[in-house]
Amino acid sequence: MIEAGIKGAAELTVSAADTARARRSGTLDVLATPALAELVERCCWESIAAHLDEGQTTVGTRLELRHNAPTPVGMAVRCESVLTAVDRRALSFQVRAFDAAGEIAVAEHDRFIVDAQRFQTKADAKA
Repeated sequence: MIEAGIKGAAELTVSAADTARARRSGTLDVLATPALAELVERCCWESIAAHLDEGQTTVGTRLELRHNAPTPVGMAVRCESVLTAVDRRALSFQVRAFDAAGEIAVAEHDRFIVDAQRFQTKADAKA
């Protein structure tokens, strides 16, 4: 059973591939917001993955991200999540991200528990 309070963490050392320049979300060699968004999603889904039933996974449904400070190439970023609400299959998380200089981002993220096979089949049917 998944209950509020589950915590998660994920890390990323910023590489050239993670920069705004490489991700085409800007022109600078700093952590790109899309790369940070990926880290936030990974932090959240990994935190509850072991609590899911066989054949289940989660999909992201909402992400509100405030990327407040730059992080240069070579610096590590740590993301920390807390599952704050569970409404049947709907999950809500609060997330904070830090580099060596301090907090760089805050986020709210929602995920939804789905049957992996059924979800993939539905998506493939669109093709």
